[in-house]
Amino acid sequence: MRERGIVVFKRMLGALGVGGPSVDTVLASPYAEPGGMLTGEVRIKGGDFEAEIEHVALGLVTRVEAEHPEGEATGTIEFFRAEVSGPFRLGTGEERAIPFQIPVPWETPITEVLGRPLHGMALGVRTELAIAKAVDKGDLDPVSVRPTPSQERVLQAFDRLGFQFRSADLEMGRIHGVYQELPFFQEIEFYPPPQYAGQVNEVELTFVTAADGLEVILEADKRGGMFSGGSDSFGRFHVSHQDALAMDWSAHINDWIAGLAQYRVPSHGHNDDYYGGYHDNDHHHHGGGGMGAAVAAGAAGVAAGFVAAEVVDEIGDFFEGEEEE
Repeated sequence: MRERGIVVFKRMLGALGVGGPSVDTVLASPYAEPGGMLTGEVRIKGGDFEAEIEHVALGLVTRVEAEHPEGEATGTIEFFRAEVSGPFRLGTGEERAIPFQIPVPWETPITEVLGRPLHGMALGVRTELAIAKAVDKGDLDPVSVRPTPSQERVLQAFDRLGFQFRSADLEMGRIHGVYQELPFFQEIEFYPPPQYAGQVNEVELTFVTAADGLEVILEADKRGGMFSGGSDSFGRFHVSHQDALAMDWSAHINDWIAGLAQYRVPSHGHNDDYYGGYHDNDHHHHGGGGMGAAVAAGAAGVAAGFVAAEVVDEIGDFFEGEEEE
């Protein structure tokens, strides 16, 4: 009876993470690309007792901002999840490696531009080891997401035109008229070069990418004149990946900015219904309507979309570079 009690006690401790299995995920490469594959193996080592593993899962996580009536909230969201192993028994001290290959969603935000990291952007793969109703989410590994070749062409055009990267973030919400798989979108902000300084304060770039092509959405914060306030104007290009590689993006971006002076849109701010606004100065390779981004996340949506508070703290340390190797 005493030995059986010790076994039960050890299992209880294991459920609390004491003397239980350890997990380490090793990526074949720390780099990924939207629409590509992330490969590696999950290495598990048994602890002081046999353990019934219920599953091993991997999740892609990142930090997202959302607006709601009380203000702006920032939290961590898991936007992709895949089980890489079902149930198995892990012996005391046993070592097991589980190879995996999981797809990277096409709408995954990029974390670097032209080989340079985007400040404020971070993404990681989190390993979940479920043991007897307890879940260990202790392993978190950073992943750098490089742009697709079609996205790279657009970013190169901004660089050639002299735009300077300002910041990047992820906004909870959906863009009006654009199909999205994920509940958020990325904004990459640029300062304009001198030749545009009198026309726009900044330009924001958003990609919504799919297997058959991408939406390139531009938002310009226009300077106000002596008798008018500033305003936001939008441009939208819908192209296949192949067409995007052949387009003269520098010319398209330059023409779009030059055409902004012909339009005036009333000033506005963010609210619960719209992010940005509506402007009919859209460019289409394959048709489409005007663009405004409807923000779908209120306070309830934020609570539903973000992961538990203890995980937010864990990921927050990781995003701030405080997590030790």
